[in-house]
Formats: sequence, structure tokens, C-alpha cells
Amino acid sequence: MNISAEKSQLTLDFQPGLLDRHRNLLDCVGASIYKRGLSTCAIDLNESPGNLSNQLSEDSPRKFCVLDLEKHLEKSGDYTPIYYLIEKFLHKPEIKASAALNELPQAIAHMQQLMKQAGLA
Repeated sequence: MNISAEKSQLTLDFQPGLLDRHRNLLDCVGASIYKRGLSTCAIDLNESPGNLSNQLSEDSPRKFCVLDLEKHLEKSGDYTPIYYLIEKFLHKPEIKASAALNELPQAIAHMQQLMKQAGLA
């Protein structure tokens, strides 16, 4: 008899969460752009590197718009800004509680079915 088990390695990530690493969404987008390369992203967005850099600055009158964000996500494949928004807005306790309440009826029905199968109900 030959029993084989897949070996997997546990990876620990000591990097702080996205909310700890970035002040806001613009900061997160900027980090994503600078990580990939300002010039490369500027070409993708049809901007000069200087203009793109200005758009990513919080004190600049030029702002990085949602359309540019969408284009950046498509071109780069780096969805970190979306993960930032999810972490910021969808991991709130009241949202988790609401989701849990929505799942309760299905869980109770499943539990009743299991109890019948086990002969307990």
C-alpha cells in the first residue's frame, strides 16, 4: 500500500495590513504605481511621468481620477488598491455580523437535515 501526501510549506507574512501601510487609497495607488515603475504606468495612462507624479500628490490641484485607477488596474494586474478598499470597508464588524445573520437560516436547515440523518430529530 502506497500512501502519499502532498507536502506544503507554511508561509508566514509579517508585513502589516494594507490599512497600516497606507494613509488612504491614493497612497495605496501611488505605492502600486511606483512599485511597477512610474514611467511604465505613465505610458499606460497616456500621461507624462511628471503629471502622473503630480496627480498622486495629495496637495496637487491635479487629481488621479477613477478612470485612471481602472485603467491602471487593467494594465498592471495589481489589485492591491481594491484589496485596500475591501479591508477598509468590508471587514467592519457590523458587516460581518450582517453576513453571518444572512447565512443562519441555511445553516439551521443544514443542521436539521444532519440531525434527521443521524436519527436525532
